[in-house]
Amino acid sequence: MANTYVWKVGAMNGDASDGFAHRAHYTVTAISDKTDSDGIAYNDGAYGDVGLERPESLVPFDNLPQEDVVAAIKATLGADKVAEIHAALDARIAEKITPTQFTGLPSSWS
Repeated sequence: MANTYVWKVGAMNGDASDGFAHRAHYTVTAISDKTDSDGIAYNDGAYGDVGLERPESLVPFDNLPQEDVVAAIKATLGADKVAEIHAALDARIAEKITPTQFTGLPSSWS
């Protein structure tokens, strides 16, 4: 099973005086190459937030490229934490594909 991970910035908090965004809220969506019986790819997601370090020179807030902010989020989290997030999403998708747990009542109870 191979999953694709899509990182996005959901919101940012910053200082109105100079536009420095000091906190980024992110989402990560893992999308499997496996599909269910309806042809829909299995997926799962996570979210979080991190504080960002002030750079030496500020890019105007409205000109911040999302890929640069995502790179800063991943750098702040560190490679081990990014891998941990991916692994947790992988495990949740694997559970959807081949469940090891169930919820329900015996059909004879109805």
